[in-house]
Amino acid sequence: MHLNRIHALALSITAALLPAASHAQDTGAWPNRAIRVVVPYAPGNTGDITFRQIQPLIESRLGARFLIDNKSGASGNIGTEEVVRARPDGHTLLLGATNNFVTNQHLIRGMRFDPLSDLMPITMVSNAPSVVVVAESLAANDLRSLSALAAKATPPLAFGSPGIGTPPHLAAELFRQLAGVDMVHVPYKGSPPAVQGLINGETQLYVTAFSSVTAMVKAGRLKALAVAGESRLAALPDVATSAEQGMPALRTGNWWGLSAPQGTDAGLIRRIADAVKEALADSTVRTRYQELGLTAIGNTPAEFAEQMQREAASWKQVIERAGLQPN
Repeated sequence: MHLNRIHALALSITAALLPAASHAQDTGAWPNRAIRVVVPYAPGNTGDITFRQIQPLIESRLGARFLIDNKSGASGNIGTEEVVRARPDGHTLLLGATNNFVTNQHLIRGMRFDPLSDLMPITMVSNAPSVVVVAESLAANDLRSLSALAAKATPPLAFGSPGIGTPPHLAAELFRQLAGVDMVHVPYKGSPPAVQGLINGETQLYVTAFSSVTAMVKAGRLKALAVAGESRLAALPDVATSAEQGMPALRTGNWWGLSAPQGTDAGLIRRIADAVKEALADSTVRTRYQELGLTAIGNTPAEFAEQMQREAASWKQVIERAGLQPN
């Protein structure tokens, strides 16, 4: 009888300690292995490049290795869904681009997850504000003259993109809608042929990250008319923003952000966000980002969540007005 009471007492103590032990394993003992950062595109993308700039700093701050795992396919949905289905223990994260969070759900039919509800935002890492570029020979030097030229052009001016539904496509479509002009979309298979199409005169407009056209702008073969961000780019100090040119609603870019599976401990989310913010404050990192035409962000999880919700609603309207149907 005495042994049975001791055994029962031991079982009750063990049961009482289980929730606390489990919580400690999820939070206090984190990280207990390398953290996998899924990038849903092939190696060498902007997300890879920007994350590697801060990787050593956040590894030092958090005491963990961060391993980039490229999982490309289906406009980034394959890698994104893998993170959505992963165990929410803080050891699997997503480093996704704008479309993975706020536009794919409006453009791809039958998606098996909702990025707004199935992922927990951590922080936006970087933003590449879009730059409105045209051929050097085009008789437009700012958004006002470009809009006027597009309004009277016969046949209509054409804008290029790396493909239907890509950020450059939607950015140019946003300009077209704001300017109230008729333009023709010419989709290419990737950014390099879209840039070449602009140089060759097949198209007259391309709205993209500056990194995609840096060499051609510096060589004088293309000219930048506006930066569609909140401030001018250090690499283009003489090019005014859209807001400075009277088109404040033309705010667009291709940003990259970190998120985790829904259910991940909020304390871990904050720890990662704080580590990223600290890394992005490093002067060497900020200088390198500026050289790449990027803006370091590092906002809070709540701020990132609010921005995702706002942009998803805004892009849905742009997509619907453009008559784009989910594939």
